[in-house]
Amino acid sequence: MKKISALVISALVPFFISTTSNAVAGKDTVVAVVGVKKITLDDFNKKYDLVKSRAINPPSKPQFLEDLIRFEIGLQEAEKKNLEKDPLVQERMKEEVYKALLEKELTQKVEKIQVSDKEMEAYYKLNPEIRLSYILIDLKPGATAEQKAEAKKRAGEIYEEVKKSKRPFEELVKLYSDDTLTKQSGGDAGWQSRVTVPPNVYDAINSMKVAEIKGLIEVPYGYQIIKVTGRRSFENSNKRALRAAVFDEKRKEIFNDYFDKLKKSYSIKSFPNLIE
Repeated sequence: MKKISALVISALVPFFISTTSNAVAGKDTVVAVVGVKKITLDDFNKKYDLVKSRAINPPSKPQFLEDLIRFEIGLQEAEKKNLEKDPLVQERMKEEVYKALLEKELTQKVEKIQVSDKEMEAYYKLNPEIRLSYILIDLKPGATAEQKAEAKKRAGEIYEEVKKSKRPFEELVKLYSDDTLTKQSGGDAGWQSRVTVPPNVYDAINSMKVAEIKGLIEVPYGYQIIKVTGRRSFENSNKRALRAAVFDEKRKEIFNDYFDKLKKSYSIKSFPNLIE
């Protein structure tokens, strides 16, 4: 065995003494230093345990330490460049503070939300899953008022033809629709719910009977002529999606109640007519 020189031993002794005493102290053990910032073992473990609890495939400890080092380098570099004064950064910081407030004030209430089968059935009576097919008269983004008027006129003419025609709706779709995705399937859009289509579309189809055709229904990308092809019973409904929809309604109630109470503490003036 090779002998270790006294010089090497004397150099290592302070290191071993330091790490041993730090291990006992725990919070003072330093795993990295970036500039003047020290990353302690205690801080590392807390952050790493949090990442492990949230990530499906968490990084290894050496990888995570490198991530912390890079994070600290990034923070210090951002401070040098005075990025905290950048308007975009300040806006993002406000958004994060807003999110932090909601998490602090409402997380426990949201986590306590429970959805019963009875509640799901009551919701479903008003918001059933409906199957539909449609003819789309396309309207390109940024269309002028003249182009919109022209598209609406064409849609109206097609709707009149559809009402008079004795052909199956599926054939009329192939003849008139601008939607290349659904054209070959007769315009079939599958089963839809209140959360999967625009509100005005759902309100329209929810008021229709099976096999009924209605138009013109304006959508962000043009005009639709819609035929309802089915209504699904509660027993056959997508229970997972239904439960999520009821959960979301309850969560909205919690948020609305929270802000309705907060509003009473603030002087608020609103002018919604100016944004129409």
